[in-house]
Amino acid sequence: MTKAKYKRVVLKLSGEALSGKKGFGIDEHTITRISSEIKRLNEIGVEIAIVVGGGNFWRGRSGKGMDRTTSDYMGMLGTVINALALQDSLETMEVITRVQTAIEMRQIAEPYIRRRAIRHLEKGRVVIFAAGSGNPYFTTDTAAALRAAEIEADVMLLAKKGVDGVYDSDPHENISAKKFEYLRYIDVLNLGLGVMDSTATSLCMDNKIPLIVFGIDSPENISNVVLGEKIGTEIKED
Repeated sequence: MTKAKYKRVVLKLSGEALSGKKGFGIDEHTITRISSEIKRLNEIGVEIAIVVGGGNFWRGRSGKGMDRTTSDYMGMLGTVINALALQDSLETMEVITRVQTAIEMRQIAEPYIRRRAIRHLEKGRVVIFAAGSGNPYFTTDTAAALRAAEIEADVMLLAKKGVDGVYDSDPHENISAKKFEYLRYIDVLNLGLGVMDSTATSLCMDNKIPLIVFGIDSPENISNVVLGEKIGTEIKED
């Protein structure tokens, strides 16, 4: 049996990653490919928790002229839509999945309870965390870092659409942009690299959570990273 490098992982998926080439909403082919990789890891005993974004439907900063708190809550609802779609895709493949939301929605998902989430993982269930942290002014990247710390994940995986790691400048605008294979969290903060927001970066640094940033355009990268292949950029303390 293939042996994974990590036992318990938090996979952060952006909403855009689920939209595929459509750029908006959910692309069935894309979500099926991502689910297949999650199923592959689940079958070899990897405990998988997933945090989903909602940018394929709404971003908090999209609401120009709107109250920031209201706009952020709308974004959280978008993450719940994505979580339910991912759950449905996984369960179609006979992967037992639970959705937990930071905002209580008992008719469609469990409330987030740390001990229950850990128990689900120990039983081999995939857990999807939705609605971010439940608080406005915090991104889903920060929510992923928070959940990774709470469930004592071995690593946080940040799957990016359209980029295969961390660069010193935007590779889409600068063909000479340099890709980093390894960084320290303090380097990310000092250099102002747009990996995650500074709150999420600091949270990972303070709790010594390793982070691997890689491209999701090839969904098989999810499995390859967990199995130990050197892909993307690794960020951790010395």
